[in-house]
Amino acid sequence: MIRSDDTGKFVLRVALGILMLMHGVAKISGGVGFAANMLVSHGLPGALAYLVYVGEIVAPVLLIIGLYTRPAAWIVVINMVVAIWLVHMKEIAMINKQGGWALELQGMYLFSAMAVAFMGAGRFSVGGTGGKYN
Repeated sequence: MIRSDDTGKFVLRVALGILMLMHGVAKISGGVGFAANMLVSHGLPGALAYLVYVGEIVAPVLLIIGLYTRPAAWIVVINMVVAIWLVHMKEIAMINKQGGWALELQGMYLFSAMAVAFMGAGRFSVGGTGGKYN
């Protein structure tokens, strides 16, 4: 019998991984220039922008397959906190035209990653339910 909590963890983890990975794929073709410019404008080295590849490619792939799931999810959390800080702080308390939070997409990524970090991968993963990293 399939346990619904394992199925829910699978759906959440894979959806988050795929959606974040698409941003990473866009960075492969378009580069990290925008992120580098944002970092420099905040007094940080632009070379840190290459960490976006970890947060938007490596971590999402780990989420999708379910290996080192908790650390991968925390990396996505950090990636989203930095993205909100660098790009979206002016919108943090704003409402969009449809009445939703202006950062609802970023918030969904952030809080979904947090949920995966706390819950783990579940049974339907390469890492399985064993180990503290899954």
